[in-house]
Amino acid sequence: MTFRTSPRSRRLSLRIDSTGDGLIVVAPPHVSAAVLHEFVRGKQDWAAHQLRALPRRVPFAPGEIIPLHGTAHVIRHQPEARRGVWVEAGEIGVSGAAEHVARRVADWLRAQARETLAERTDAHARALGVKTNGVSIRDTRTRWGSCAVCGRLSFSWRLILAPPAVIDYVAAHEVAHLVEFNHSAEFWSLVTRLVGPCDAARTWLKAEGLTLHRYG
Repeated sequence: MTFRTSPRSRRLSLRIDSTGDGLIVVAPPHVSAAVLHEFVRGKQDWAAHQLRALPRRVPFAPGEIIPLHGTAHVIRHQPEARRGVWVEAGEIGVSGAAEHVARRVADWLRAQARETLAERTDAHARALGVKTNGVSIRDTRTRWGSCAVCGRLSFSWRLILAPPAVIDYVAAHEVAHLVEFNHSAEFWSLVTRLVGPCDAARTWLKAEGLTLHRYG
């Protein structure tokens, strides 16, 4: 369990860590240890239920099933192949030594995310007549994407696991910030102009986002 103090917090709160591996307690400044202990004790049943309900963690290991663009693929280790990592007939093939499978899959997924998101952000930027200042791929825990004032866009590599419409929505969301650096009605109008109604994509991320953090 992790304890954090936030000057903006007006009350104690408890949530599941975005990785699903633990709990985070956020407290206003100067809350005593006794109060924290009593708060956590009162939330034990809720916390236990939430942790039990989490999807299992799925490693990048041979035989495991992971989504790619929202479609299930089986990881197949083919040590004698000379192809690195590739996709074929619903499988993600991986060559080389067994101890390198997880790293190779992770690196490949990051590369796929970079390529896909760079292509989609470029397309949306052209549609709005703006330019980005490059794309970064990270393993962010609280945001799927972000837009810096300088125009550089950052995205979670885990988006490559999501359906194409969800990837496209997040890319459009961040590009729209190059025009409207807010979440005003004008901003949402731009997002809708780029990808159409986005309620379904937003709902999918809210429902399935934690699951994406259970891979790898």
